[in-house]
Amino acid sequence: MRTSPPTRKPTSTPARALHRGAAIVLIAAVPVGVAGLLGQDYEQGRPRSELSYEVRPPDIPAGWMTTVGIVALLLAVAAASLLLHRGRSGDADRHQWQVLWPLVGVGVILGLGYHIATAGVIGANIGFGLVLLFGVPLAVVLLLVAVARAWALRAEDRRHASRPS
Repeated sequence: MRTSPPTRKPTSTPARALHRGAAIVLIAAVPVGVAGLLGQDYEQGRPRSELSYEVRPPDIPAGWMTTVGIVALLLAVAAASLLLHRGRSGDADRHQWQVLWPLVGVGVILGLGYHIATAGVIGANIGFGLVLLFGVPLAVVLLLVAVARAWALRAEDRRHASRPS
């Protein structure tokens, strides 16, 4: 919990837009990167037409999935690097990570969930049941943590802004 106002330089509107854009890119790139790098999972030795799917995957060649995963990973690393650099230099609030990390965790759960849901199996996809049983509640908890931290940080910033200097 912060006890003093954040020490940051006044940032321009374009810099704030850049920070928000980088945060959005980070949050959006993580699930795409996880799903792309894990690729498509199929039961070996069976034709794909005989396999069962919880969610039928799009017909994308494996090389393209890997390429999309690598590009998304590079975008996520670039966005995180920009946010870390701006936070260390004082141009952005370092406490933004208290909101971003839970959202990145949700992205990892979504990427893994997509990978498991689109796996071609014979019979029941037990992994998808485990994703529903454990992944969905964990994602909801992480979303609630992110919302609560965003609300608390905003309320604290308002309190510090309303105090006379």
